[in-house]
Amino acid sequence: MSATDYLEQRILESIYTAQALQFDAVYAALFTSAPGEAGGGTEVSGNGYARPLLAPQSPSGGASSNALTITFPAASASWGTVVAFGIFDALTGGNLLLYVTGLSNSVAVGQVVSIGVGDFDTTVD
Repeated sequence: MSATDYLEQRILESIYTAQALQFDAVYAALFTSAPGEAGGGTEVSGNGYARPLLAPQSPSGGASSNALTITFPAASASWGTVVAFGIFDALTGGNLLLYVTGLSNSVAVGQVVSIGVGDFDTTVD
């Protein structure tokens, strides 16, 4: 995963100004056009789409994975081809924190996108 400019700035502020770096909750997102370090991209919208809450395990050794299954609602119409996955600090709107590109998964009507327990890993090195 890559960090956005927003998250990198927040980390530096935390280190150099002693501002706490804490997020009340984080949410998963899917994109049909990939974001980059400045954010952007085109997040899926409509047709039953909603960001699910992430429940990460406590980090250990610079890594964390999902403690619960990440499940997006069933698509009520095609969501198109998902090319990226991201993590936001809000259920709607908010700031993109982390993202990964290089996906290519079509989401058809009635399909549920799901990531099993422990299958979503985040590492910092």
